Amino acid sequence: MSDTAPTARAVQQVRRPRGRPVPEDFAEVELALPALESGDALVENLWLSVDPYMRECMDADWDLDSPLEGRSIGRVTESRSPELPAGALVFHRDGWRTHTVLTAADARVLPHYDGIAPETFLGLLGGTGLTAYVALTRVARLQPGETLYISAAAGGVGTAAGQLARLLGAGRIVGSAGSAAKVRMLTERLGFDAAFDHRAGPSLAAQLAKAAPDGIDVCLDNVGGAHLEAAIGAMREFGRIAWCGAIAQYDAAAAPAAPRNLFDLVEKSIRLEGFLVANHRDVQAELEEFLVPHLRSGRVTDRLSVTDGFERTVDAFLGMLRGDNTGKSVVRLTPRG
Repeated sequence: MSDTAPTARAVQQVRRPRGRPVPEDFAEVELALPALESGDALVENLWLSVDPYMRECMDADWDLDSPLEGRSIGRVTESRSPELPAGALVFHRDGWRTHTVLTAADARVLPHYDGIAPETFLGLLGGTGLTAYVALTRVARLQPGETLYISAAAGGVGTAAGQLARLLGAGRIVGSAGSAAKVRMLTERLGFDAAFDHRAGPSLAAQLAKAAPDGIDVCLDNVGGAHLEAAIGAMREFGRIAWCGAIAQYDAAAAPAAPRNLFDLVEKSIRLEGFLVANHRDVQAELEEFLVPHLRSGRVTDRLSVTDGFERTVDAFLGMLRGDNTGKSVVRLTPRG
């Protein structure tokens, strides 16, 4: 082990955002890492995930001027833990930094699957894919032949859900996105049957009615607000809504008006259920068993929106909140090699 105390570059939050976050809400610092004790391992981060839920963390959950959390993949470089051997690739949640010291309780040694890149464990085989899989199989219980509507369909969870829904036998898959280019990507490359740009044309309700003229059976909603209202309006009797996020309200001074048609839940016997993927970690092995063969065959693709360089972590996060990404947004700390 080196005699020099290890350090890490880290991004910390230095003030609460006023509306949409800006670069000045963050600062890069140098952290002194503790010396390794028995059971510890030094990990060099290779990939960092930036996710919509982090916007809510900025308002209260994250302490100012302190290390932040986030899904990460790193390599063990030094170890005093037999469970975390040097060279092992690990998944952990000490994000927003270049290095960290972990114990076996803090990390998962990633399995090796031939032909599967490690960063996939931040995408389809990670929390993003698990969120989509849980939404479709555990919460909404999508059945073969049913029509599914996905809001924010060009994001990480949306692109995962569209591909998973096809594998699960959905009859028609409809998505909304924030640009014409994203709409084309959904229909031309990811197998969506129809998609629309929610920022263009008539109302959301009218666009959804055109894309799904016979109504929808299942909705995976990542947005809330008007998107959720439109989904309720288009829902068939006994429909199911898996509510994953509410990005429409994250930057708002006040939450948007609740859907004005909530009583339709009663009239049409619709089930609306919110969920946190953290409560479904037991499904991870099932997800891997289901998806790995399809990833190897190329039937599904892990769409990652990659930003290179630790110094651009904040750029990646703010860009994701603006909707600049298509697919899961990640930061690659080391150059492609």
